[in-house]
Amino acid sequence: MRRTRRNVKMSDVALAANVSPSTVSLYLRRPHSVSQKAGTAIAGAIDRLGYVPNLMAGGLAAARSRVVGVVVPSMRNAFFADTVSAMQSILSGHGFQVMFGNTDYDADAELQLVRANLSWSPSAMVLTGLHHSPQTRDLLRNADCPVVEMWELGEDPIDHAVGFSHHEAGRAAARHLLRKGRQKLAFLGARMQEDRRAMKRAEGFAAEAATQGVTAEIINHIKPASTEAAAALLSSALSKDPGLDGVAASNDTLALGLLFECSRRGIAVPNDLSVIGFGDLEFAAFSNPSLTTIRPFGDVIGQEIAQLILDIVEGEGRSRTAINTGFVIVERGSA
Repeated sequence: MRRTRRNVKMSDVALAANVSPSTVSLYLRRPHSVSQKAGTAIAGAIDRLGYVPNLMAGGLAAARSRVVGVVVPSMRNAFFADTVSAMQSILSGHGFQVMFGNTDYDADAELQLVRANLSWSPSAMVLTGLHHSPQTRDLLRNADCPVVEMWELGEDPIDHAVGFSHHEAGRAAARHLLRKGRQKLAFLGARMQEDRRAMKRAEGFAAEAATQGVTAEIINHIKPASTEAAAALLSSALSKDPGLDGVAASNDTLALGLLFECSRRGIAVPNDLSVIGFGDLEFAAFSNPSLTTIRPFGDVIGQEIAQLILDIVEGEGRSRTAINTGFVIVERGSA
């Protein structure tokens, strides 16, 4: 038979901690707003009694839950994990819970995740990028909570945006290769028919090359980034231009695959071919040669979003906001 036990209430926690129920409620919403002594007593009572706060119950009284919905397109890219981790670290300290969803770059999946999150009356919604289906945009524009679009800046955000210009990141990659004397360029990407931000980097790359009178090919592989995709992309690029001497990859995973394929083919990097990636993932500094790449600040994006949400929800409010977290080129051995 299922074992039953008494449902622990907030009033039980307050009694055990010798504080008022309103102090317990404040602690659950904003832990730093109560004294250290009261906070320690409440935390101890929660642990002893096994109390689990009902976030929706608190949300009904305030018309919102203490949930922040976060939707990302992929967990193959580790920098999204850095953003969510930084966001969660700050928000959890203020009594918020992050409800996380992954779309795998599917617009219908994003729509369903947004609907599911909004059904919880979230304190805020966070989505990746500025491009969404018309139905998703309509839901978010009508949502009774702040909406933050992350990892991209551009025209017409729904509400708030935190990130950087991918078009400018692509231009910066091209400028770097052109400064190194490279004249036969290509941007090699994976799944760019769905990853709009990668395509914007590709377009920026080609646009910058054109300012120097250089034509840069944009070549896309329809499947996710992998060593297999990198080999296919390099083969295609070399068939178009055997004299290719500089490539930008849509992410570091693809760039690493390009280094592997160059080694297999006997192409010397960077003497014969320069390679630049995107993401500055952990392996980039330790590949052979080490990988020149663009470093976005994923953790800073998460921190800025968390503070923005706290400012809005806790009454300090901000008007429509765009926060540019920038990027840098990390020059290493491959370019």
